[in-house]
Parts: sequence; structure tokens; C-alpha cells
Amino acid sequence: MDAACSTQLIDGDGVFNVSGVDHFIKEVKLEECGLSYAVVSIMGPQSSGKSTLLNHLFGTNFREMDAFRGRSQTTKGIWIARCAGIEPCTVVMDLEGTDGRERGEDDTAFEKQSALFALAVSDIVLINMWCHDIGREQAANKPLLKTVFQVMMRLFSPRKTTLMFVIRDKTRTPLENLEPVLREDIQKIWDSVPKPQAHKETPLSDFFNVEVVALSSYEEKEEQFKEQVYNLRQRFFQSVAPGGLAGDRRGVVPANAFAFSAKQMWQVIKDNKDLDLPAHKVMVATVRCEEIANEKFSSFIANENWRELEEAVQSGPVSGFGRKLNSILQSSLSEYDTEATYFEESVRSSKRQQLQEKLLQLVQPTFQDVLGHLRSGALENFKNAFEKALNAGEGFSSSAKSCAQSCISKFDKGCEEAVIEQANWDTSKTREKLERDIEAHISSVRAAKLAELTTLYESKLNVALSGPVEALLDGANDETWPAIRKLLRREGELAVYGLSDALSGFEMDEETRSKMLGDLENYARGIVETKAKEEAGRVLMRMKDRFATIFSHDSDSMPRVWTGKEDIRAITKMARSASLKLLSVMAIIRLDDELDNIEKTLTLSLFNSTGNNATSKSISTIDSLASSTWEQVAPEKTLITPVQCKSLWRQFKNETEYTVTQAISAQEANRRNNNWLPPPWAILALVVLGFNEFMTLLRNPLWLLVLFVGYLISKALWVQLNISGEFRNGALPGLLSLSTKFIPTVMNLLKKLAEEGQAPPTNSNQSMNSTAQSEVTTNGESSSSSSSGSSPAKNVPIDTSA
Repeated sequence: MDAACSTQLIDGDGVFNVSGVDHFIKEVKLEECGLSYAVVSIMGPQSSGKSTLLNHLFGTNFREMDAFRGRSQTTKGIWIARCAGIEPCTVVMDLEGTDGRERGEDDTAFEKQSALFALAVSDIVLINMWCHDIGREQAANKPLLKTVFQVMMRLFSPRKTTLMFVIRDKTRTPLENLEPVLREDIQKIWDSVPKPQAHKETPLSDFFNVEVVALSSYEEKEEQFKEQVYNLRQRFFQSVAPGGLAGDRRGVVPANAFAFSAKQMWQVIKDNKDLDLPAHKVMVATVRCEEIANEKFSSFIANENWRELEEAVQSGPVSGFGRKLNSILQSSLSEYDTEATYFEESVRSSKRQQLQEKLLQLVQPTFQDVLGHLRSGALENFKNAFEKALNAGEGFSSSAKSCAQSCISKFDKGCEEAVIEQANWDTSKTREKLERDIEAHISSVRAAKLAELTTLYESKLNVALSGPVEALLDGANDETWPAIRKLLRREGELAVYGLSDALSGFEMDEETRSKMLGDLENYARGIVETKAKEEAGRVLMRMKDRFATIFSHDSDSMPRVWTGKEDIRAITKMARSASLKLLSVMAIIRLDDELDNIEKTLTLSLFNSTGNNATSKSISTIDSLASSTWEQVAPEKTLITPVQCKSLWRQFKNETEYTVTQAISAQEANRRNNNWLPPPWAILALVVLGFNEFMTLLRNPLWLLVLFVGYLISKALWVQLNISGEFRNGALPGLLSLSTKFIPTVMNLLKKLAEEGQAPPTNSNQSMNSTAQSEVTTNGESSSSSSSGSSPAKNVPIDTSA
């Protein structure tokens, strides 16, 4: 296609060629012109040489009439082309001629429509007319001018358009003489045209700039015509500049909206509606600015830099987020401003605001993600810094305050870097959430640290009190509870002082601080009470252990040997007295240094009373233990109730009775072992009665040998059979035991003698040594068996109630 790119804009049936116009605009690159373009149209009677003039004047290629084929309609509808070689870009429209016979009497409708369309979109309108029609009342130019002026009245707010009357086939009459006549005719036509009430007195000059030019005949004076056209062409250069040929251009639309504006204008004109140019301008601006805004919004979404930034934010904080996003947003808005700069200011600004709001709405979730990353990062940094400060030994409150201020300051700085200039988003809520999170973490750490400190000092109290209290209660005496109170006071004061010093860095209120210290004191007291309750649960075992220790050991802690000289009654009384002392000490908790008569009550009720000598006084005293509470002692301080003491003492006596009985039996056995010789009278009787036998032995010494051998055999049997040990438990048990052991023992001795007789002579000494050693061992074992195998003697009826 040639450079002019001649295209039919509206066909003869009034159909707007949308696709053709879009193609034309792209070919001539009209969209790039902004407001720097001009539209020129031409009107005139049919076959008046309009197309020929345009082709010579602007270098277009509109179809021209072939004079040899007769005068007929050449241009149908409205055609459009770009002027060649004229700056700025100039678009020319060739309108279908008026007063054509092809349309007949029905041509006025399309004639008025096309004229109105040309006046609405054109900056310069050429009126092509014959020279010989000037001054004639019924000339062809009169209907054309009336049509122009009539349709102009329909533009309620018209822009000032340049009307250039081109006089064709000029005669010898000078232009100076033709122009006044033409202007006078134009004024008469203007005055005669019906006008709206608002424009009754409006002069022609308010609507039109009237220019008059004359051209020689193209057919008769072609060279002169071309020269005149060339001179006229020069006037169209920079026509839109101030003082240029174009009018005031109040209704001009940007070049990229020309096709849409022209289509909408033609639709309104065809629908026979009044054309309000300002309203149309706003409408065009609204549609085009919205299209541009949508394009920029779509471009922003597809922008690679935005996508990368959005993806980066998903995985973590992005340095310089605000600067990068501001650059992308500003680029989109700047592109919108560039493309929409020539549209109506109010519409352009409104659509720009809408575009900005849509873009900000699109990026706001990402911005919130950035704030979320900043908040979580600041919180994590605070936690790490706070932990390091605490590990370094800094005070809790001072560390918390300094770390919190530092992290919030970094968060504020990050928010400043992430802020979007076009938005006025409030980051205070995120900041408040960060402050709440920091405060919650501080509270959590404070609670953990305080719990850790409390646990530490409670552990120290456990170590300092549990063992010593148990040891003191184990050795219960009159000084036990005073010692426990002293220990509790000392260790409690040390723990409270240490905790108080540790709490100084927490900046706690006095009430909370006092409560914690008081709880620690109560905890220390609770340790003692708990340990006392534990020991009270084992009091029977402790009593028996103390009784056994005192009863079985002397004052030098040496085990007692019951030789028969010991006073078992006194020892038993002393041991039971010590056990009763332990029971009285363990009966209640004495941490308040209060006096009580529990020991006296227990002594009178349990120790000094006897079952055989019970008086009314002792009975009433014992009955005093038939209670679940101690007199003048709070129930919470009671460890062992009176009735429990009575029961424990009864059980204690029953379980220690055997020990006393064993001691008594041991004494009796020891006495029998020490009295093995017969009485003196029996010895004297034996001497007197056995004098004859003694003399017989002196006369016959062989009997001495027999007696000596009998003595050895008897001695061996005595040792082997452990006769003294067997009879220690009584005569009858001893006889029964000897009857079962006598035959085996004799056989064993004979067997040993036989083995020694058969042994070689060289081993005689060794055998004798072995026999002696065996005898010694046998004697030792027999002695041990005698000692360990002795059974308790028959109970001696003594008073053991003490």
C-alpha cells in the first residue's frame, strides 16, 4: 500500500469501517502522534474537483473523476488518507459531494450527517466552490453553506474551526474584489440560519476562522494551478502550532483515540442525536483512559521484575523492597501518563487514581508478607539477642528493654525501606503485634527464669534441710526441734537473701517480690514438715532401733555380754525411756517454739503405769490418750495422735519383749555353764566312799592305764557329742539328741583309728599332726555349735513392764 494509505472511513450506506480504520492508523503510525496531528476535510458540490485538489495539495491518491466518461459521482461516503510530506501528521478526509443526482432528493440526510461529522472531527474544513457562483443568490454554494451552518448549531459547545473557501477556476476578477462579496454572502447565510437561543447574538467569528483562497483552472492553466496549490500547501505545515492554520482544537482527542472517537461520533450522528463535543470528549477520554489503565495493569502483572519480586517475598524478606516496587509502580503509572496525557484532565486523573488503587490492591498482600517477614525476623533477632544478653549476665529487665528497643528500631527502619510512596498504608498494627509478641516472649522468659530461680533455691533448701532434719529426728531428744528451728531459720534466710538478690534484676513490683520470698520461706517450712511426717511414719521402726541400740550396747557402744551380772530391768527401762522420748519428739511439729506437755503425758500414760498395779489414777491417765488431738496443739501440727501413740507403744512393747526374754535366757544359761562342779558335800562323800577303790588303783597301776584310756575316750566323746551344749536346753532334749548322735560318733572315731593304724610309718608324724589338728577343729566347731545351737531357756516370770 502506498504512503497515503487511502482508506474508506464510512461507506455509501453509512457503515463505519472499523477494521479498515484500525489498519490505517497502524500503517500511518497515528497512535504515536499524541495531540500533534491535524485533520483536514473537504466539502463541495459533486464533481467540483475535490479529490483532484486533495491529491495535488496533500499528495494523496483519492480517486478522481474521468472527464472523458462524463460527470458522475466519484467519491462515495467518506474516505481518509495521510498527507504526504507534511508535519505534523495531517489526515485528510474526502467527503462525498453534495447535490449529487445519484442520491437524488434524498441526499440531504447523508449530506448533513457527513457535514456534521466533518465539523466535529476536523481542524480545517475546505469548502470547494466555483468562482462563477459567488454573488449569486441561488448558486450551489448557498445550500452547502446553509448545511454547514445548520449542523454547526447542533454542536452545543462547538470548537472553533477554520473554514477555508477554495475558489476554483478563478476568473480575471481580483481576489481582493471576490473576497468581500464572498464574506458578505457568508454573513447573510449565517444571519439567516436559525440558531439556538443561547447563540442568537453570537457572531460568526466565535465559531469559525474564515479563510479565502483562489485557484486557477486545473484544465486550462495547469501549471499556474500547481504553483498556487504548492503555495497553499506551505500553509498546512505546523498547522497545529499557535497561530497556525488550525483552529483552537478544544475538542481534539489524542491520536490513539481517534478511531474510537470517530466511530462514536458517527454512531451518535446516525442515531440523530445532538452532539455535545465536551461530553463526547469526556466519553472518549473515559473509554480510552480505562483501556490504557487496563493495559498497564495487565502489563504490571506480567512484568518480570514484579514476578521475581513477588516470588522472592514468598521465601523471605527482600532488601530494598519498597524501592524496587516503587520503581515498577512508577514505571507503569508513567507509561499511563505518557499515553493518556492528551485526554481530558479530570478523566485522566480519575482513571490514573483507579489504576493506582488497583495496583496497590494487587501488591498489598505482598507488602503485608514483607511486613510479616520483618516482624518475624525482628522477633527472632530479639529472642537471640535477649538470650545472649542473659547468658552474658546482664540484668533481665535492662536486657529486655534494650533488646526490645533495638529490634523495634530495626523493624521501623525495615518498614521505612519497604514503604510504598504511592500508598499511605499504616504499619502501626504490625508494629503493635511485634510489640505484643516481644512482650509475650519477655513474659514467658521471665516466668521461666523465675521458675528456674525458684527451683534452684528450692533444690538448695532440699539439700540443706532434708538430710540434716532426718538426722536430727533420728537422734530425737530435747534439743532436736530447737536445732531444727535454728537450721530452718539459717537456711531459709540464706535462700531468701540469695533469691532476693537474684530478683533485683527483674524490676518486679514489691507485692510480687514479697510473695515469691514468702513462698520460698513457706517451701522451706514445708520441707521440714514433710520430712517430719515421713519420719513419723517410720517412728515404730526408729523406736525399735533405738531400743535395740541401747539395750544391746553398753555406755561405750560395745555389745553387751549377758554374764548374769547385768540389771536387765534397769537396762530395759532405760531403753524404753529413750524410745518413748523419740515418740514424744515425733508426735507433733514444733517449729513455733511453743511449750507442750506431750512427753509428760506419754510418760505418765505409757511408761509409769503397770498392768498389775493399775490404780484409778493411772487408768484415768491412760484414758487421756483416747483422743485424736493433743491438748493446746493445732491439728495441722499433729504428726501422731494420742490414740496412735497408745497403739504404737503397745506394738513396740510386744515386738521388743522377745529381745528382753532372750537376754534373760542368756543370763540363765550362763549361770548353768559356770556351775558344772557338784556341791562340796557330794565331793566329800565321793572321797570317803571311794577310798577303797583309790587304794586298789594304787596297788595295781594297770588300772591307771585303763582309766587313762577310758578318760581319753570319754573326753573325745564329750567333745564330739558336745554334751554340755546338748544339755544346755534341758535334760530331756539333751538325752534325745545324744541318743541319735552317740552311735555315729563312736563309729566315726573307730574309723579314724583304723585309718591311722593302716597308714605308713613315714607318715606317722603327719597323721598325728592331722589328727591333732582335726581334734582341735572338732573341739572349736563343737564349742561353736554349743554356743550357737543353744535354745532359749524357759521364760522366767519377771516383771518386764518397765
